[in-house]
Amino acid sequence: MNKLSIKISVLFLFLALWSCNSNNTENTTEVASASNFIQIESIEEAKEFYTWTADRIPMVSAHRGGPYPGFPENSIEAFENVLNYTPAIIEFDVALTKDSVLVLMHDNTLDRTTNGSGKVIDMTFEEIRSLRLKDKDGNLTDFIVPTLEEVLDWGKGKVLYTVDIKREVPFEMVIDAIKKTQAEPYAAVITYSVEAAKKVHALDPELMLSVTIRNEEELQRFEDSGIPIDQWIAFTGTSERPDDFNQLLHEKGVFTILGVLGNLDRSAITRGDQIYAEFVQKGADILATDRPIEAAKAIEGLVPENSSKKKYFR
Repeated sequence: MNKLSIKISVLFLFLALWSCNSNNTENTTEVASASNFIQIESIEEAKEFYTWTADRIPMVSAHRGGPYPGFPENSIEAFENVLNYTPAIIEFDVALTKDSVLVLMHDNTLDRTTNGSGKVIDMTFEEIRSLRLKDKDGNLTDFIVPTLEEVLDWGKGKVLYTVDIKREVPFEMVIDAIKKTQAEPYAAVITYSVEAAKKVHALDPELMLSVTIRNEEELQRFEDSGIPIDQWIAFTGTSERPDDFNQLLHEKGVFTILGVLGNLDRSAITRGDQIYAEFVQKGADILATDRPIEAAKAIEGLVPENSSKKKYFR
């Protein structure tokens, strides 16, 4: 091979490598820019976003952050994965370590979701931080248990949260963390009774609250609670409510969350994902689901072309 041939071969090799690297960069950029953010920057914006209007945008709430194969529940990596497909409300669980650090964990024990064992409350944060999370199939990942503060910091300008506080965790500690990270606009607290809702409201009178309202009796209790209606997000249970009940909440300006996790998610797998759209058409505004990616895809055709809420989606 003469010198000219060698030079031409080297040039072609260089161009091929450059093209390969260029394509890889483009692909990486495309994936990184695929996230779907919701930006709520003040309590006033949160109240406006969650006030029901006829042009509201139906959404999904990712139960335990939306675990999928390779993405463990209650992990920042799971949150990021969901946001690559759809804007979302992220629901997660807060537990307490032996040395009073708030971490994300659903179970009282570490056995199912990590490579550790024992009760969360009996372990120090250092011990829990040394563990690795398992995905929904039990496969070990490289991901670690995040703290509540890390998650609240990460979510700013990206998502709306609903924070599920485990029984042994004092409300005061969680509210303090929300205030410390200035997460009040985008972190609503889940409560399961009027008494719990009133306690959280007393600790921070501005916070949005997810409250359980499954019938008119429970609705009346909350109307008598003194908690302003514009701070409610109504969880209506894990079975469909009558259309007229959803309409009653809408007339009061209240968003409804239907818990499709469990039986209704399984029905979607059996009957087809179009049933998610049917739930929305019957008055569910937010679908709390273990299948947020599939549910979001099924309801995307119901998003209004023009909505007063769209200004919050980036």
